[in-house]
Amino acid sequence: MSDTISIAGRSIGRAHRPFIIAEMSGNHNQSLERALAIVDAAAKSGAHALKLQTYTADTMTLNLGSDEFFIDDPNSLWKGRSLHKLYQEAYTPWEWHAPIFERARSLGMIPFSTPFDATAVDFLESLGVPCYKIASFENTDLPLIRKVAATGKPMIISTGMATVADLDETVRAARAAGCKQLVLLKCTSTYPATPSDTNLMTIPHLRALFDCEVGLSDHTFGIGASVASVALGASVIEKHFTLARADGGVDSTFSMEPSEMAALVVETQRAWMALGEVRYGLTEKERDSLIFRRSLYVAEDLAPGDVLTEQNLRIIRPGLGLPPKYFETLMGKRIGQAVRRGTPMSWDLLSSAEEAASAQQVTTARSARG
Repeated sequence: MSDTISIAGRSIGRAHRPFIIAEMSGNHNQSLERALAIVDAAAKSGAHALKLQTYTADTMTLNLGSDEFFIDDPNSLWKGRSLHKLYQEAYTPWEWHAPIFERARSLGMIPFSTPFDATAVDFLESLGVPCYKIASFENTDLPLIRKVAATGKPMIISTGMATVADLDETVRAARAAGCKQLVLLKCTSTYPATPSDTNLMTIPHLRALFDCEVGLSDHTFGIGASVASVALGASVIEKHFTLARADGGVDSTFSMEPSEMAALVVETQRAWMALGEVRYGLTEKERDSLIFRRSLYVAEDLAPGDVLTEQNLRIIRPGLGLPPKYFETLMGKRIGQAVRRGTPMSWDLLSSAEEAASAQQVTTARSARG
């Protein structure tokens, strides 16, 4: 597989700055005006893409309010709702997609969506989306995977809850059905997720196992996990996004606000730039800093014949004298000329005999090191 994929003309891969996706989800709170304001804020924050979710309550589940169709988990953000009512509250009306996508494109962002069934894929195809996202809860829905892959467009698949065997089936199905450009996102399907449950070390493992681009779908608070993921090879980062958590909404608790998204964009790019390459030694930009290294300096006025001691020869800054490693070698040696305090130590300050002896010691030491 290629080390770089392309979505709407934008290159994505480790050679490029991280691709940041702002996920609107249900944070529009059933207001198109608010949805468009979220698009504006995401663009202003520097996000590169705006993602929706495309479904209706009826394409997601049955309209039942008991048993497994009712959320009674006391730890759930959505406790006390039926699945159908939750999705009815959270879904983005399909007639909103076109104006939202148009606004995103006008602001330089790449708009796309997560389809949850075949009808959503057909609808999104009519809008010309450049890529597709598969949510964690659908990553084992192989018929949906094949339907999306058959479009030939890049696929971004979250890996929440999936075993390696699950992912192997998913990736094989996607590739067999026509997917040529694939991104797998490490994801923890809890809302919010804790850093201790995020397991970012899975990111390079995913890349090695499936030979594709990798990233993070991040449900933790803050930007720490996302920034750290870049150091482990994440080239795509997805975060839920809202105007203000205080406004409420089905996903507001674990969504980023505009200032946080702006920080995420900046700090992930800095992390990516800092990776560089394996390198030791002096860089060109460090050259001017050499003067601030420690070196050997004469610390007292000396006359010809004076002996170098710990009092009159010191290891200090700046770095224009002999390196500190010669300090012991020079102890007891005689100066061959008058030397003023503050003179950088050099071999030619020694008397001729001492200079020759010191040079021989240095040569011998170097030979011993091989």
